Amino acid sequence: MTHVSRSADAAHYCGAAKATRVDGMNISGTTSDTVISARDLRRVYGSGSSAFEAVRGVDFDVAEGEVFALLGTNGAGKTSTFDMLEGLVAPTSGEVSVFGRDPLRDRKEVRPDIGIVLQSGGLPAELTVEETLEMWRGTCTHPTTTADVLDKVAMTERAHVRVGSLSGGEKRRVDLACALVGQPRLLFLDEPTTGLDPENRRGTWQLLDELKAGGVTMILTTHYLDEAETLADRIAIMHRGEIARRGTLTEIVGDHPARIAFEHPGIALPRFDGADVDPGARVVITTHELRKHLSILLDWADHHRVALPGLEARSATLESVFLDIADNSTPASVLEPIGDPR
Repeated sequence: MTHVSRSADAAHYCGAAKATRVDGMNISGTTSDTVISARDLRRVYGSGSSAFEAVRGVDFDVAEGEVFALLGTNGAGKTSTFDMLEGLVAPTSGEVSVFGRDPLRDRKEVRPDIGIVLQSGGLPAELTVEETLEMWRGTCTHPTTTADVLDKVAMTERAHVRVGSLSGGEKRRVDLACALVGQPRLLFLDEPTTGLDPENRRGTWQLLDELKAGGVTMILTTHYLDEAETLADRIAIMHRGEIARRGTLTEIVGDHPARIAFEHPGIALPRFDGADVDPGARVVITTHELRKHLSILLDWADHHRVALPGLEARSATLESVFLDIADNSTPASVLEPIGDPR
């Protein structure tokens, strides 16, 4: 659930401050291709023996025009990290910069170039879609037209419908429209396709691809791992306040083992040198050499004329890496929780 500090400030979506925008330069006036930089970022709630360290020394950069997915298990620290990047709270320690500026101290300079899709936008139910967009548009420094952004999110035909009468998926598209009306250079996307049907999810992905092609930088958090696989240039997976794995999709899954599984045939199995074999009622072979060990299994089954009911052979996926981290990762240190760990 989105907490109050992230939804109370309406102008936060696209920035109420008037700032000069110079193409090819960041807000501080120096050229740079790094839009977001986080160094040893930490966020602690409470103090003393009752403190909870929600973010524990996070480091990453997001380059201009990149889509960076920040994933994580529940309570991993994603929301706390987003809060610091968006300038809603100060880090307990460490450094964060957006466009070369401190997003909290220099928020008037930074915010005009940022768009945010919250988990829940909390839009006024009595306004029409068009009225809602006009309201947000009035807070922006360099807005596009309402007609343009409604067309982008495929809501033109619903422009005169009250927000309270929209479906959950339609409200989500209005949330995205609010984030885009200010023509942001940087988009924070917090579960952007929640509630959308498959067709509209694909349409949103296409729109985000078009924005990326236009140079918009995006940082994404989502529970849909296929969404991260489709959209993200790089991925970081958080667990208990730390980044457990990071890199491109290929890098993340590349050193993670594949899996072969089948019902035990009731006779002695062949040797799978270099693999981890769990010879239970359903045999599970964990291997970094999928092709080699699958060939051994199939040749053995053919030679012995043995059936392999329920045979599955899967390369590593983002989901398998994510679940492995969730099941097995242990934090470097543990503090007693207090307040909202987010």
